[in-house]
Parts: sequence; C-alpha cells; structure tokens
Amino acid sequence: MSGGTTTVVPYWRLSGFYFFYFALLGGMFPYWPLYLQNAGFDAEHIGALLAIPMLTKVVAPNIWSWLADTTGRRLGIIQLGSLLGFICFTGVFIDDGFWWLAIVMVSYSFFWNAVLPQHEVITLNYLADKPERYSRLRLWGSVGFIIAVTGAGKLYENAGIDTFPWLALGLLATIFLSSLTIPKPLEEGTRVQRDSLWRAAMQGSVLAFLCAGILLQIAHGAYYSFFSIYMEELGYTRTAIGMLWSIGVVAEVVVFIVMHNLLLSFGIRTVLIASLVLAALRWFIIGYGSHWFGLLIFAQCLHAFTFGTFHAAAIDTIRRLFKPSTQGGGQALYGAVSFGIGGALGSFLAGRYWSEGAEFVFGTASFLCAIAAVIAWFGFRDPRLH
Repeated sequence: MSGGTTTVVPYWRLSGFYFFYFALLGGMFPYWPLYLQNAGFDAEHIGALLAIPMLTKVVAPNIWSWLADTTGRRLGIIQLGSLLGFICFTGVFIDDGFWWLAIVMVSYSFFWNAVLPQHEVITLNYLADKPERYSRLRLWGSVGFIIAVTGAGKLYENAGIDTFPWLALGLLATIFLSSLTIPKPLEEGTRVQRDSLWRAAMQGSVLAFLCAGILLQIAHGAYYSFFSIYMEELGYTRTAIGMLWSIGVVAEVVVFIVMHNLLLSFGIRTVLIASLVLAALRWFIIGYGSHWFGLLIFAQCLHAFTFGTFHAAAIDTIRRLFKPSTQGGGQALYGAVSFGIGGALGSFLAGRYWSEGAEFVFGTASFLCAIAAVIAWFGFRDPRLH
C-alpha cells in the first residue's frame, strides 16, 4: 500500500460494510424515541437513554483504537466488536425498565462503537494516495440508511413499533456478517509505533476543528433524539417520517458522488465552513418552519451538507492534520469529542429542555452552529486545509 506499490481496492466489500452499518442507523435511531415513548418514558428519560451510545463513544473508540494500534489487528477488532454488540443487544428482550435498558445500551454500544473508526482506517489505507475517493465508498452507507429508514417506517406503521427490537437485532447481525467479508489488510498484525496523539491534538487547527465538531453534534443530538417525536406531534405519519429522514440521506448520496470534485475545487476549509453555515439555516427552518411541508423538505435536503460534506471533509482533515501513526487515534478522537460528547450533550439537553418547545431547542441548535462557523472561519487557517 505504500512505496509505489499498487493495491486493488476491494470496493464492494468495503462499501458493503458501510451499507449494513448505516442501515442499522436508519432502521434504529430515528425510531428509538418513538419506541421509548411507546414504552412510557417521558422526554427527559428518552434524552438520557439516547445519550448513552454517544457517551460510550467518548471512551470506547479510544480504547479500541489503542488496542488496534498495539496489536495491529484492526479487522479482528471490527469482527469482535460487531459480534459482542449483537450479543449484548439481545438483553433488550429481558426487561424494558429504565435502568436495565441503560445497561443494555451501555454494553452493546461499547462494542458497536469500536468498529467504524477501525473500518475508516482500513478503508483509507486501501485508498492510499486517493483519499478523495472515500466518499464514493461511504455513499453506500447512505444508501443502506435510506433503504432501512424507509422500510422501517412502513414496517412500524403496519406491524407496530413493538417490532423495533427485532429489526434492530437483525441489522446488528448483518453488520457482523458483513465484517467477515472485509479482506484482511496487508498490515494486519503489524504493530504501530504511535507518535504522541496529545501533541497532534493540541495543534490550533485541530482544536478549532474539534470545537466546531462538538457544537455541530450538540445540534444534531436534538435532531436525532426528537425530530421523529416532533413530526408526530405535527401530525405526520410514521411512513412520512421515514420518508423525511430518507430525503435528507438521498441528498447526502448525491453530495457524496460529487464530493471528490467539491474538495478539489473548493478545498477542505471552505467546505467545512459552508457546511456549518447551512447547518445553522437547517435547524432554524426545522424549529420555526416545519408546518410548511415544502420548507421542511428543503431543510432535510440540507442534511447533505450538515452531515455529508462536513463528515467527508472531516475524514480528510484528520488525514492531513495527523501523522499516519496517529490516524486511528485521530479518528477515535474525532468520534469521541464530536459524536460522543457533542451528541450526548445534545440528546440530554434536548430532553431536558424539550418542554420549552421545539422552537427553542432547534433555535438554540441553529445558534450553536453559527458559533461553530465563526470558530471555523478564524481557526481553520492551517495551510494543510487549503
């Protein structure tokens, strides 16, 4: 993979894992709040439970990343984490009390959160000097999300939300099975001598990047936890809610197809800042304009930028700002800080203040993304991001 050798990229096996991993997100995460609401939990408890997978993301990826760098067995960790995540989730069938569900979510998400950062590293290693092609592999994750979120919405409307745990368990099984098809990387089993991750993280541009990421994901926490509930309150059916989720990801797929050209034409810095500005616009529309269906569709199309372009550019940001020996740690740090701390805070705070109204919650999310855009404007000055 280095030294001038040519490596054949196992496109379908790498993209297949993305497909099933994000199919789980599509079939599970938009409907977790509705399942918990149906089980009798109030908004504050729903927010607390949905914050748990985000909190484990603060710790778990860093532990697994250290283990992967120490042993060199990234693929083995992906397969082990997928299997143990599946096994732990079966606990959801034992009891539906708050504390028991909290234990189940801690255990399954600790292992489930291990897998994606390691797969990202394997994928980027296969892409070698063509990292801009990452989005063409990652778009299949969006396709999986679209199929799952649309199909799940119809399933839950026709068969009831009680079928949610069975579908989630089945999707977890597909992640494990797809992990068995990932080809063994050439460097599998090779230990990595890590440079200082702390030194890399203390770069000014990295700190600005992480601050912007955490603010963006605090805003997304409200969306992931309460968008479906908010839409039901407005009178939308579960099929319609599934379609609204899928519209955003369809737009994301389109952006992933052209992401290669976007990064080459505008540069990482411009793409990251534009994504944050559009995120501020999106949350403002959802908070104050969701009664107008056409405006809501437009806001969902902005998901292409609030997640798609930011995430793809973020992956390349880590590649540029972190040395090869800290790539795994950089991916884990990004996930822990932004999706972990940011997502958990967003979910918890949204549940805590949901009684203040959706306008207040999503208006605050919009304000946070505007602050993130300002941080990005002044903080993303590193020439490696141009």
